[in-house]
Amino acid sequence: MRHLQTLDSMPISFARAAIVLGLLALAGPIAVDMYLPVLPAMASDLDASVAATQLSLTAHFVAIAMFQSVYGPLSDMVGRRAPLIVGLFLYVLGAVGCALAPSVEVLVGMRFIQGVGACASMIIPRAVVRDLYTGVMAARLMGLIMLIFGIGPMLSPFFGTLIAEALGWRAIFLVMLLVAGAGFVLLLTAMPETNPPEKRRTSTLRSIIADYLVLARDPAFLALTFTGSFALASFFAFLAGSPFVYVEHYGLSPMTYAILFSLHAAGFYAMAQLAGRLGARFGLRQTVLGASILNFTFLSATFAYFALGGGHLAVLFAGLFCGFAFLGLVLPVSVVLALENYGPMAGTASSMIGTLQFSCGALAIAVTGLVGDGGPLTMTAVIVAAATGTLTMAILSRRDRSE
Repeated sequence: MRHLQTLDSMPISFARAAIVLGLLALAGPIAVDMYLPVLPAMASDLDASVAATQLSLTAHFVAIAMFQSVYGPLSDMVGRRAPLIVGLFLYVLGAVGCALAPSVEVLVGMRFIQGVGACASMIIPRAVVRDLYTGVMAARLMGLIMLIFGIGPMLSPFFGTLIAEALGWRAIFLVMLLVAGAGFVLLLTAMPETNPPEKRRTSTLRSIIADYLVLARDPAFLALTFTGSFALASFFAFLAGSPFVYVEHYGLSPMTYAILFSLHAAGFYAMAQLAGRLGARFGLRQTVLGASILNFTFLSATFAYFALGGGHLAVLFAGLFCGFAFLGLVLPVSVVLALENYGPMAGTASSMIGTLQFSCGALAIAVTGLVGDGGPLTMTAVIVAAATGTLTMAILSRRDRSE
């Protein structure tokens, strides 16, 4: 087990790294999950269509996809802390704008700004993990980070609903502001620089482009990256479609939806805790492949049930719960494997991973909004299409490089 030495020669312990990075990453998921249950209410309050309101999700993920390509190389050049500080500032600015938005157009614009900030706390912690560890230890740390910031998806829909019922949906964005402020304090007081000056890359625009070309020409890196990208896309299709399927199609209350969503997230993050153990026993690539097969199997069976005329909510919940749980293995392990050979340019590699992941996610949200009719069949169709891509890429990644 290897610890990075900080500038004052003080080591960062495994537990401390997990806590700090996990709490910093909390800002990302709550920016999405906290307001999902009240999307229909927001559409009504702003006198906007379902598709227009869903654009607030799309804009957020498009921003994340676009600007991850900036934060990663920047963190390789100037260190990890400074870009995180800038990102948290933009996140707060966007949250304030959303809370005050008079129309859906302004809401979409402010969500874009918030996404520009949020992607810093989503990209840079992965590079910090690579600064500290590789292999199974990196998979374990990534799993612990996911457990900590998994508190967001598990609890934020529930608390978002409570806040909206008590204070209105705009108050949700003020809570996001407070979380980002806490992350800022944590960054300043408990997060030393893990990319010291002597290890930083002296980059130009040409060298950054050259680094991206190196990554783009690595079939194994691309296969692993797209494995995670399609996996994330399947969950993002659920993010976009589930509020309308659960609340409007099945008539559930926002609170009941929040509870079911939290259970989906709990399965995902609980499974992520097995990543290091299963990786040590079966190999990291075999773990990704096996989890991709099981993910595809459960999601395909769920889609087939509705395609054949089924309609029970319990089947939808059970199928998605089981399928998404295995993404808790696919996502962290595929990222660890993709970064493994790119330590000196971990920020750039993490940026490319994030850009492709969230581009696929934004596309899945847009497709769900365009073809969705508020019912489970079209939502599960998009989810299964993405799961097919996950399995295909996982198979290709096994062919490109041995364990």
